[in-house]
Formats: sequence, C-alpha cells, structure tokens
Amino acid sequence: MTIEAELRNGHLFAQLDEEQLARVSQHAVRKTLDTGEFLFDQGDNADRFYYVVSGQIKLFRATPTGSEKIIEVITPGSTFAEALMFLERPLFPVGAQALTPAEVISINSVNFAAMLKESVDTCFLLLGDMSQRLRGLLREIDELSQYSAISRVAAYLLQSAPQKSDTFELPVPKQVLASRLSVKPETLSRIMKQLVQNEIIQVKGSKIEIIDRSNLKKTADACAVQQDQLQATFHYPHDPRISESE
Repeated sequence: MTIEAELRNGHLFAQLDEEQLARVSQHAVRKTLDTGEFLFDQGDNADRFYYVVSGQIKLFRATPTGSEKIIEVITPGSTFAEALMFLERPLFPVGAQALTPAEVISINSVNFAAMLKESVDTCFLLLGDMSQRLRGLLREIDELSQYSAISRVAAYLLQSAPQKSDTFELPVPKQVLASRLSVKPETLSRIMKQLVQNEIIQVKGSKIEIIDRSNLKKTADACAVQQDQLQATFHYPHDPRISESE
C-alpha cells in the first residue's frame, strides 16, 4: 500500500483533500522497526511526527536512576508527537521504542504545520485529538493519586477484555504493563496472584480469563484511597502484603 493510502486510514488525515494528502505524503518516510529498536531518544530534535501502521511503539521517560516510566503504548492507526510542531525549537520529551516489529510513517512537521493554515477541518481534528490526550493524562493523574494499584490493575483488565468474551491476551508484556500502571513488576505479580486466589481471574502466561466480572468491577470501583493515606507508596486493603508501588 502506498504512503498516501496508509495515511488516508488515519483519523488525523481523513479531512485532507487529495492535493493536501499528496503534499503530506511527498514529505513522509516509511520506516520499519525490529522489536526493541529505538525510533528516537528523549531530547532529540522533534522535526517529525509519526503515524503507526503496524505493531506497538512505547513512549517512555528515562529516570536519573536509569529506569524508565512508560507514558503510553501507541497502536496502529494512531499518531504521536504531532503537538510538538507548534513549539519553536521542539525536542522529544520522551523516547520511542518498538515493543513488537513495527512500521511507522514519519511526517515532516514544518511542512504539515504550514499545510494546517490551509485546512481548518484538520486544525480542529488536531485540537480535538490533543484535547482528548490531555483529558486522558488528567484522568491518569487522578487514578494515580486516588486509587490503589489493585484498583488500577482491575480497571485495566476490564478495559482490555472484549465485551463478548471473558478470555483475552494481554496486549503488552507484563513488565510494560507494570510500568504503565506505575507499579513494580513484583507488585503486579502479587496483585494477579491475589485476584486468582480470590477466584476473580485465571492467568496462564499472557492469557487472562475473567471468572467473576462483577467482583472485578467492584475491585476496580471500590479501592479509592483518601488523600491523607497516600504517601510514597500505596497500601492495599485487600492484602497487607501488597505494599509496593512506584
């Protein structure tokens, strides 16, 4: 499939006319990545943004101790780093690495920003997308500050499960999931074990089966913690042994 045809499938490019899409495609480059390959590093010049054709790309920030916090996992059909085109001298605030074999299309930010002046519809699409991401980040901050780790894990499992099936594969490795939910890998393992012992789920490798969806939803909804209980770690009312969180 041509770059132009691939981009036409993307929400951000859907409102472009043929001439505009051809212009964007002319300055776009297709890139394939192997698992673990870096697309860009934190602090690199951000002169392009990206559309994911296939695979998964993780966005992460490195910490002074050498560990990383996964900010988001980008899946096919999504764009990322487009908001940086509005900065005068943009640098990537995160690194990007392929979680699986992936294919992306990079778009020239300067050219696209110039083209936006000619497309009010695309401007509003971009603003809407940026607003949704901001709301998502604010929701994540609320979840991190108000909900225990077991609640976040339960909510993630509910969101990941198909509506008409109780069995599904985790879309990302457990270590990635732990970072995404801001818990340590060993804490995630203990939470999963607790949910299994409570006969709420079954776990076989990356395969999850929800046994008791009602109780899983109660766990997701009922584990809010008061602000005065939050310290450097979360504490879990269901199991005093689970007390670690990043």
